[in-house]
Amino acid sequence: MPQSSRSLEMLRRLVAFDTTSRNSNLELIDFVRNHLDRFGIKSELIPDATGRKANLFATIGPEDRPGLCLSGHTDVVPIDGQDWESDPWTMTERDGRLHGRGTCDMKGFIAIVLTWVEDFARARLETPINLLLSYDEEVGCLGVRGALERIRTIPIKPKGCIVGEPTSMQVTNAHKGKKSVRCHVHGLECHSSLAPTGVNAIEYAAEVIAYLRGMARRLAANGPFEDGYDVRHCTVHTGIIQGGTALNIVPKDCRFDFEFRCIASVDPEVLFAEVRQFAEEKLAPEMRQNFSQSGFSWEPISGFPGLQLPEDSELVVLVKSLALANATAKVAFGTEAGLIQQAGIPAVICGPGSIEQAHKPNEFVEISQLIAAEKFMDRLLQRVSI
Repeated sequence: MPQSSRSLEMLRRLVAFDTTSRNSNLELIDFVRNHLDRFGIKSELIPDATGRKANLFATIGPEDRPGLCLSGHTDVVPIDGQDWESDPWTMTERDGRLHGRGTCDMKGFIAIVLTWVEDFARARLETPINLLLSYDEEVGCLGVRGALERIRTIPIKPKGCIVGEPTSMQVTNAHKGKKSVRCHVHGLECHSSLAPTGVNAIEYAAEVIAYLRGMARRLAANGPFEDGYDVRHCTVHTGIIQGGTALNIVPKDCRFDFEFRCIASVDPEVLFAEVRQFAEEKLAPEMRQNFSQSGFSWEPISGFPGLQLPEDSELVVLVKSLALANATAKVAFGTEAGLIQQAGIPAVICGPGSIEQAHKPNEFVEISQLIAAEKFMDRLLQRVSI
């Protein structure tokens, strides 16, 4: 007889909240707060500037010593333009898989944590359990920054954090950092028959993009490299470009978005400085020969630091024992773990589901993955109890 998961009903309720990043997450946060209240657990909300979204931080157990934090983001990516076989906001079981937006990324982990709240609350905890739920992770890890600012001010901070992003329950102690930028190329429009008298913003954007592509080739060929990643080197990628109004008008504006994803030994600011120097020193003087106000402006879009926690660190050793794992993994995608570590709290990533199923139509988590994560939570409960 197949095993069942204790967390199914909680996950069903969480999926029903449409917490797409553009929406408020307060309905879900209020639900969580009420759930914690049932067991006498106080929680604190750290809202955003608009008051439409909030992080939640809570402590279960003694407050006079550092705890272990369980962390996840409440927001999900949009379903716009995706062809789903079932209602994305109604969890649907098919062939041992639970379909619905966020089942994998990452309401499955949150559901397990909330289901185990009662167990933690009733246990005699030697090590407290902290809960950290954030917003706007999917749009640049924005929300957790406010929570970390607040946590910096509390007298006793968590001694470690497990971020439950989908890793198929692999203990993940490293991920790449990211910096994304929007470049606005300012040119001079004119009739295309007089093209040499204008400044073609698209063509100069193309030169910068070609330079970025050259950087990507160089990094792929020469490194530096770091073993353990699917892609062992830093990557450079241009993803969006917009410009021009008509073929017979030399375009005065062009905007494009690009990003760097870097291994731990490479600072993305150094790569950004390189492409910016090329644009400002090589191309801008040529542009200004025709129009003095031509040039480039640069707008940061998002960024987060990489994660790198030593294999023999106390937290990695602990989480490996809880996951019954002999090895660790590295992932190319980013998480809040890098920011948490930057705030002085060691962090690892370990959660149910595969990133291969995230962000797609018919997103799912396998019930077997939830069960594995629940056994992980049982071992954690035993470890932190007297």
